[in-house]
Amino acid sequence: MSRSAAPLPRDDECDVHRDLVDESAAERRHRRRVEVRGASRPPSHVVRAATSTHNVSDHLTIRRLRSLMGQLPKGTLRTCPIGTDHRLPLVVRGERRPHHRRRSMSVAEGRALPLAGVRVLELGNYIAAPTAGRLLADFGAEVIKVERPRTGDEVRNWRLYAGDTSMLYRTINRGKKSVVLDLRSPEGRDAVLRLVATCDAVLENFRPGTLEKWGLGPAELDAVNPDLILSRVSAFGQTGPLSERPGFAAVAEAMGGLRDLVGEPDRPPSRTGVSIGDSIAGLYAGFGIVMALFQREKARGGDRPTLVQRTIDVALNEAVLSVMESLVPDHLAYGVDRQRVGGRMEGIAPSNAYPCADGSSVVIAGNGDGIYRRLMAAAGRADLGEDPSLQTNAERWARRDELDDAIGAWTATLPRADVLVALEEAGVPAGPIYTAGDIVDDPQFKARNMIQYFDVDTGEGTPRRVGFPGIVPVIGDRSLPVRHPGPDLGEHTAEVLAEIGLTPVDQPEGAR
Repeated sequence: MSRSAAPLPRDDECDVHRDLVDESAAERRHRRRVEVRGASRPPSHVVRAATSTHNVSDHLTIRRLRSLMGQLPKGTLRTCPIGTDHRLPLVVRGERRPHHRRRSMSVAEGRALPLAGVRVLELGNYIAAPTAGRLLADFGAEVIKVERPRTGDEVRNWRLYAGDTSMLYRTINRGKKSVVLDLRSPEGRDAVLRLVATCDAVLENFRPGTLEKWGLGPAELDAVNPDLILSRVSAFGQTGPLSERPGFAAVAEAMGGLRDLVGEPDRPPSRTGVSIGDSIAGLYAGFGIVMALFQREKARGGDRPTLVQRTIDVALNEAVLSVMESLVPDHLAYGVDRQRVGGRMEGIAPSNAYPCADGSSVVIAGNGDGIYRRLMAAAGRADLGEDPSLQTNAERWARRDELDDAIGAWTATLPRADVLVALEEAGVPAGPIYTAGDIVDDPQFKARNMIQYFDVDTGEGTPRRVGFPGIVPVIGDRSLPVRHPGPDLGEHTAEVLAEIGLTPVDQPEGAR
């Protein structure tokens, strides 16, 4: 059985402390964390945190601070915001003092990471919500991923060639902690609520209504943490006639308009080789959390954002629709329905993949008016480059087959390297079509630390050195270091549950 949380102090017990400190959302979250595990610290921790790096004015001297701290009822400080992993702003006569960054923040290459001190609980499977969690973890957030007992996230078995955890899982869930809990059980629900009380945000991508069925809906989460940000990812959103329908990215890409444009015009629609719909939704879910964190901090000292304002609702089909550019406006304004055009981009020419003499291909983007003329000169077809009837994209699009044939005839006479050199000298955007092996060997990716290596269990007995993609966007001149690949199932269960007062004896059944 789980232990009950330490009781909250009476409101009047912290009144003096609140006069001294403007309690931020992060500090409220840490206070709840302390309450849950029933820890305590002496007043000197608070005094040192408040005075070590701030120039306190004559109106609020250190002596006055210590005097006021001494007025607090015995035992009160264990429930006040004293975390060493969060910023503690002082307020003197209504003025907010500069933040002091604690040493225990996540640091990469000597820099405090932007999201250090943020704690996120991920109740997500597959790709969309975990992608959002990955982005937050990449930049310093502590992301606790809750997985079902025994099997964990199903992505552990996707594209699994050996062992028990795929490289796909290791990639998408890098930098996170794995905790095993059965959300359907009362004990698992209790543990989740205890964790929620210590977190800044919750990420989830269950079918709408599932968390509510388990007693973990927005109202229950808000009751234990009124500052919590909730980011929800689903196939069609939390409202509307399709909200309760299940769906994966493949369906969302089709219904969002993407699938109809991918592939050759004389063949059925194709799909891109990655779960792009999930990844786009994950970007929005992560951005939504950061946006809500920013709003929450701006509102500190004023009206607290409502639960509705703190709920991010991301639908896979809408995420896809959002990147479809002018697909809908073109239809409504001009009656134009875009068509599949293979490797081209409708209305833009010349832009395609072209074969080379060595059997490889290059992608050439000569779609700017000036770039087009330089491209045709490099290809030995200055006549087409200077043709008055080919000086705009619309004109070139009408003769796209003729232009592609001319460019392809030139590239077919040269190896790829020679084609790329000629185009670089002419100032024409072009590049090779890379395989995974090409990416690993590319000097540009190496220079920006975009392939990072770890010893990983691949199921072959001895750990193998495996490269994983770096962190995007780059801050500075190269990728921040990835902290670690996705964890083993339940790797951090004991550690995380101990923080909320659950010992190995009374941890929920199924946790390991």
